[in-house]
Amino acid sequence: MKKFAIYIILPALGLLLGYFLFGNSSETNTHKHDEVSTKKQMWTCSMHPQIMKPEAGDCPICGMDLIPAESSAEGLMADQFKLTENAMALANIQTSTVGNGKAEDNAIKLSGKIVENEEANTVQVSYFSGRIEKLYVNSTGEKVRNGQLLATIYSPELFAAQQELITASSLKETQPALYKAVRNKLKLWKLSESQINQIVTSGKVKENFPVYATVSGTVSEKLVEQGAYIKQGQPLLKIANLNTLWANFDVYENQIGFFKKGQEIFITTNSNKEITAKVDFINPVLDSKTRTVKLRVVLNNRNNELKPGMFAEGKIKGIRSNKEAIISIPASAVLWTGKRSVVYLKTNENEPVFEMREITLGNRIGDNYEILKGLKNGDEIVTNGTFTVDAAAQLQGKKSMMNQKGGKVMTGHENHLGMDNNTSTETNNFNKNEIIEVSVEFQNQLKTVFNNYINLKDALVKDDANKAMSASKVILENISKVDMKLLKNNEAHKSWMSLKGKIKATTFSISKTSDIATQRLHFMQLSLSLMDAIQVFKINQKVYVEFCPMANSNKGAYWLSKEEVVMNPYYGDAMLKCGEVKQVIE
Repeated sequence: MKKFAIYIILPALGLLLGYFLFGNSSETNTHKHDEVSTKKQMWTCSMHPQIMKPEAGDCPICGMDLIPAESSAEGLMADQFKLTENAMALANIQTSTVGNGKAEDNAIKLSGKIVENEEANTVQVSYFSGRIEKLYVNSTGEKVRNGQLLATIYSPELFAAQQELITASSLKETQPALYKAVRNKLKLWKLSESQINQIVTSGKVKENFPVYATVSGTVSEKLVEQGAYIKQGQPLLKIANLNTLWANFDVYENQIGFFKKGQEIFITTNSNKEITAKVDFINPVLDSKTRTVKLRVVLNNRNNELKPGMFAEGKIKGIRSNKEAIISIPASAVLWTGKRSVVYLKTNENEPVFEMREITLGNRIGDNYEILKGLKNGDEIVTNGTFTVDAAAQLQGKKSMMNQKGGKVMTGHENHLGMDNNTSTETNNFNKNEIIEVSVEFQNQLKTVFNNYINLKDALVKDDANKAMSASKVILENISKVDMKLLKNNEAHKSWMSLKGKIKATTFSISKTSDIATQRLHFMQLSLSLMDAIQVFKINQKVYVEFCPMANSNKGAYWLSKEEVVMNPYYGDAMLKCGEVKQVIE
């Protein structure tokens, strides 16, 4: 009995002693764990996720209240991270499926555009020199028919030739050779037999001579204005016959061997027009810039359903190749740093879970990049708001554009511009336009417009609508003084005319309103157009491209500045420092 009692009492004493020594450890450890968790709670800004602070407060960039940073989601892979639905909506993050999720066997898709049939285009010229007294075609897009009166021209040469004809007609019995020579001279100026006979019969000289269309079609370009002096053979109008059009497609260098003349191609336009046609021509010369060749198809357009400038997609079936199908993605999805190119992959179909993926880029065609390695058809990637997703990856210590291995997160007291300043200028995806070399004189004239723009920006910073109106009028005055004759080629002319039109239109809208909210809306578009102009032509001055994520209903808006210091023109004193430098145009 004594031994039995000892066996019972000893374990009981052990349990009792253990309770006193360790009984509160679980509660103590839980308490300490909660303390540690509380201490590790970080705070961030919903609009600037690169900001991380150990306590609540205001965002040092925009002044908004900081919110608790989301902890790492459970069940995710090491390189994956999750965003909240609220953050997705605020940053306007959008995703797209690569290749629409469909891998079509033995078929290649081509991107292209509908253009005028150059073989059917005609230039209407003047066959004699003179002054245009009356022009009967007022704008491009007008239809003309063969024999239609286009203009009347006063020509001193033709006036003298008519007098010579009238004189020679009175001598045709005695000097028939002279009479015949004078008639032939007028025929060389494309006067008809009936016009010549009318002059002879009436015995009167026409001061203003009519010019008639020699073809039917649509005016694609008006090359002269009423009152202008023209020379013999000078073009008056470009007339396009739109009954047939061309569809030009870009074929990658490594795809050229798959195509041949006469192949059947299925074409779809954005207007949902579906056409079956045949390959008419493949350019034998490779474009060294895009590394593509042009594949051409002739399209019937007698119903005028197709318009030049439309985008088209072509699909050629029956292509057999051992290579994987070539896919492309929007340029807005790609981030660069040095030689690396990355995208963000959405790894969960139902939740906003992302992961960085390194890719290998091929050629750039329009606004898309060919993908040689790293993605496949059906992958879902971020195509809008890529920088915000990258910032979220950095603050959560995941792999990101600037950090291949993940780890340290940028905190609030560090330079919040560091990520963008260390990134290649290509990362911001502004450099869509190629640089065109122009004279220093042209650049200086454009720089004057930029300086006027800065005055407009400063007026909006100060919330001064009246000064903004005045500054915009100065821009309009000086942009009209930019001498287009300083540009040496057609490419430069076309680029400048397009950009000049956009700049003038938005500036004019600002000059006509004293409502500062409306002025700021137009200023947003003006900034984008002037940014393009400066990138294309340059102005021999450092220009800072700055961005406010809260402007334009939280979609964000850009502006240009001479200084790195942020002075927000979209909010003025309300949020003067909200924004950051996104790019520096050297």
